[in-house]
This record gives sequence, C-alpha cells and structure tokens, in this order.
Amino acid sequence: MSTPSSRNEDKPGWTFLTNHFHVLVVLSRDPAARIRDMADEVGITQRSVQRILNDMVEEGILSIEKSGRRNSYLINREYSLRHPLESKHKVGELLDLLT
Repeated sequence: MSTPSSRNEDKPGWTFLTNHFHVLVVLSRDPAARIRDMADEVGITQRSVQRILNDMVEEGILSIEKSGRRNSYLINREYSLRHPLESKHKVGELLDLLT
C-alpha cells in the first residue's frame, strides 16, 4: 500500500488550482504571512509571489495593511472568479471549501 507522499511522487507536475489561488489559501490561513513563507509553502520563488501579490492588489482581490515593517493582506472574499465558467462564484466560496 502506498503512502500519500509516494502517491504524489508518481503524479504529473500540474495541479488543478493556480499559484495565484495557492497564495490566497496561504493568506487566508495567515494574513500576515511573509513573502518568504508564502514562497516556501506554495513552492515558488519569492519574486513569483511578489508578482502574484501585485496582480491581485491591482485587480482588487487583495489590499495591504502596513504595520511597521510587516504587511497584512486582506482578501476581498466577494470578488467574482474571473473565468466565464465560474464567474457566478466568489473567491470566498472557494476559500471556504479549501481552508
């Protein structure tokens, strides 16, 4: 019988959700997560996390609150998903399923 980690080693390198959404999952669990921690948890570079954060701030999915040298991120849970197939659903609905 295989363990969960050995089953994952045999699977292709793609996932059903994007890195953008993976970053949102991390932030929903810890709104004050550091970019370094987000990168480690998602498995991408810090530069990629920064690009994703910028994308989502520009789009209105995230807003940033500064507290000294740290950032805290607020997720707009009412933001509609972007693809036409899922646009009747909100970011918060998907986060509720996965967090």
